[in-house]
Amino acid sequence: MDRASPDRPACPADVLIVEDDPIIAIDFEERLMGFGVRTVRTVASVARALDAIAERAPDFALLDVELVREKSFAIAERLLALKIPFVFVTGYDAETGISQEFAGQPRLQKPCSSEELEAALLEANAIR
Repeated sequence: MDRASPDRPACPADVLIVEDDPIIAIDFEERLMGFGVRTVRTVASVARALDAIAERAPDFALLDVELVREKSFAIAERLLALKIPFVFVTGYDAETGISQEFAGQPRLQKPCSSEELEAALLEANAIR
C-alpha cells in the first residue's frame, strides 16, 4: 500500500535496521513494511551493518545504540559520510548512551509508537 500523496512524502524504499534483539527487529520490520517501505534489511552487529551499507547503501537506517558488545557509532559515522539519514533507537533516556558527536541526531525512545516511527521515516525522506 503506497501511503504517499502529492502533499505527503513517500517513505524511504530501502531501510536498514541495526538491532540485536530479534523480537524488536521483527516488530520494526513489520511496521516499516506496513508504511510502504519496499525493502527492509536487518543486521545485529556493526560489522554486518557496514558490510550491508557497502553492498547497497540504504535510503534510511534505524540504529540501536547498544548492541550486544558494541555501540553503533561506527555505523552512524559511515551513514553521515554518505549523507544517509538515520535515527538512533534507544531504551535509555535522551542524554544517556549517545556520544556528544551525535547529540543532534534524531532518536526514538524504545518502545516507540508506530506514529513516532512513521514520522521519523517521513521526516528523513522529506529532507533527503
